[in-house]
Amino acid sequence: MIYLDNAATTFPKPESTYYYMNKYTREIAANPGRGSHSMAVESAEIIFETREMLAEFFNIEDSMNIIFTKNCTESLNVGIKGVLKSGDHVITTSMEHNSVLRPLSTMESRGVELTIVQGDEFGNVDPEDIKREIRENTRMVVTTHVSNLTGTIVPIDEIGRICREKGVVYMVDSAQSAGLLEIDVKKQNIDILAFPGHKNLFGPMGIGGLYIGEDIEIENFIEGGTGSLSSEMVQPDFMPDKFESGTPNLPGIAGLKGGLEFIMETGREEIKRREEYLVKAFVDIIGSTWNIQTYGPKDLSKRSGVVLVNIKDMDSSELASRLDREFSIAVRPGYHCAPLAHKTIGTYGKGAVRFSFSWFNTMKEIEKASSALLRIAEECSKEG
Repeated sequence: MIYLDNAATTFPKPESTYYYMNKYTREIAANPGRGSHSMAVESAEIIFETREMLAEFFNIEDSMNIIFTKNCTESLNVGIKGVLKSGDHVITTSMEHNSVLRPLSTMESRGVELTIVQGDEFGNVDPEDIKREIRENTRMVVTTHVSNLTGTIVPIDEIGRICREKGVVYMVDSAQSAGLLEIDVKKQNIDILAFPGHKNLFGPMGIGGLYIGEDIEIENFIEGGTGSLSSEMVQPDFMPDKFESGTPNLPGIAGLKGGLEFIMETGREEIKRREEYLVKAFVDIIGSTWNIQTYGPKDLSKRSGVVLVNIKDMDSSELASRLDREFSIAVRPGYHCAPLAHKTIGTYGKGAVRFSFSWFNTMKEIEKASSALLRIAEECSKEG
């Protein structure tokens, strides 16, 4: 199979990811923080080391301000529902994933005022539009860093600056950017950062994280065993224990460490350049075909390794099915859990097919995928 669904989860993973997951499943598998024996201590050490690496990666001063979750969606829910209260006002954009829109919709039903700033047809978001919507009771602005639909890069530097000037909490959904683009929580004025392990950080599924700035108060909604203050019946109020109840995903955290090591050894900029190279090659081949439509910024430097396409008059699910069935090419059709984004770019009602590339894709795969797409488009043209 030619795997071009990396925006959903990267595959394959680096060997370092597999190595650590195997080691911390077969050799070191004790419950960290719950015992003083050597295996439990080593389990705790790998978690600490991974937390420290993430802190270095995102320029976070204190690694204890990073909590582990099961995915980016859980992280977003913790941040959004833990900060917002009835009477608060929150701003987001029309380019968000449902993992932002649905928690915000729930909070709106609980008395939070919600403003959704409209993006343009290419998925671009203007920071000035966000600035104009800030009110006295605006508590939070939450935006994606990269659209999972069009790959459009959102100007979080400017949005973060505006939020800091206005005293508004800025939360960033880095589901599509963590590991690929520079994220510096200090320089970009990010108060809360949600990230997954299984995408551009090259870790396994089932692990994610949340950075919470030191001055940000967030309520936890899960209590239980932490291995700390075990004689007390109340949850510890210090980080990260306040949010990390129960047995952690040790193989997942260890696998994430393997992914981080791979990125640091390979170079984040080198990974980004390779994705840009693959995207440009793909777009150059399919771009001149009259009945293939692409979406998102025309300037490829302003997008990630995602190309969204439709073939005129063909259902996106049918196109994805043919690519899978006839050419063994894995892509993602439909609405991509981002209905407002589809409305923004004009594909609501029909959806679109997302090709998403990563480090382990090759030019040979790009050529085969583009050739398959051109062949189907040509057949549709003859039928029309």
